[in-house]
Amino acid sequence: MARQQGFTRASALGPIADFVEQQGGLISRVLDDVDLPAGILENPDLPVPLPEQFRLLQRAARETGDAFFGARLGQHVRIEKLSGFGLWVSRADTVGGALDRSNRGLNAFLQTGTNLKLEEKGGKTRWSIEFLDPGFEGRFQNELLGLSYLIDVVRSFVGRHWTPDRVLATGTRERQASPLEQIFNAPVSTGNPIPTIEFDTDLLAFARPGFSEIFTADAAPFGTEQAVPSASDQYGAIMAVTSIAMLEGYPRIDWIAAKLGMTRRTMQRRLDEQGTTFSVLLDGMLKDRATFLVASGMHPITEIALRLGYADPAHFSRAFKRWTGVSPRAYRHRRDEPAASAAVPPLPVSGFEKPPIAGKSIMDPGKT
Repeated sequence: MARQQGFTRASALGPIADFVEQQGGLISRVLDDVDLPAGILENPDLPVPLPEQFRLLQRAARETGDAFFGARLGQHVRIEKLSGFGLWVSRADTVGGALDRSNRGLNAFLQTGTNLKLEEKGGKTRWSIEFLDPGFEGRFQNELLGLSYLIDVVRSFVGRHWTPDRVLATGTRERQASPLEQIFNAPVSTGNPIPTIEFDTDLLAFARPGFSEIFTADAAPFGTEQAVPSASDQYGAIMAVTSIAMLEGYPRIDWIAAKLGMTRRTMQRRLDEQGTTFSVLLDGMLKDRATFLVASGMHPITEIALRLGYADPAHFSRAFKRWTGVSPRAYRHRRDEPAASAAVPPLPVSGFEKPPIAGKSIMDPGKT
């Protein structure tokens, strides 16, 4: 199978912050080591490059001194916590229906660069998860976490006590099997090409007792939830990583390019092929984020300006007025008055104004 870069939602990491702290580690140190903002853990639906999840799990394993960190973390994950995708899967009518939804919906709504495969033979079913992403650092930890999610899909129907008849892991050392058997509470074989769980085929027909038919409709599970970028969607990938960078101020183009495994020049060329530039893309994203935060009324205008990387509210107000035709305070006031909200002018077409940045961080902008 050809390798391809993938994306996943931050929610796929499960309760990693709490788990690292419980193991005596510091999640802040783990995030610093992989050069990611802490805000990704507070934004579970945010798409994250799959290699970044690999690396984060590997650093967490080192931080806690746990060679099987991914498997132990996996004992605390829950499929229904995986955004709308997880709820949709867990609300199928049977175990087989849940596995079918997982196989059909994974790449569209939760994680790209990943294949799920179901095989039935001789009364046994094998369900496997294959990561196609070229990232290798931390792959084993992520595969252990992936196995845990496969197990949890079945457990969401039959109960927390359930364990597969056999777990086929990818580790290459025989001594890895014994500790994994204690974690998964099932026989484990290592050295397999693809992480897989095995169980009786009869289990596919199992339906959760007393389950309401109202949740079994095979409808689109996500509504307005942002799709995960596909392997061919380079523009979407750039937007996704830019969204991560915006969690800690004004994004830096070199940081974004590095997270996508490309050079600054290559990234600019990819955007040029789409008929745009990084400055234009970022201006639109800043506008969307700014208008959302201002309209929500949850934060003072000064705090919003600093969150978006502006050195002071005055620079932010000038940019905001260029976007909307009114000041942030006037925009918030009009949004608070339904009758007047329609009077807010539309976004004018204009050039990009780069804000001055206070302080130094990984997000400090260079020229774009």
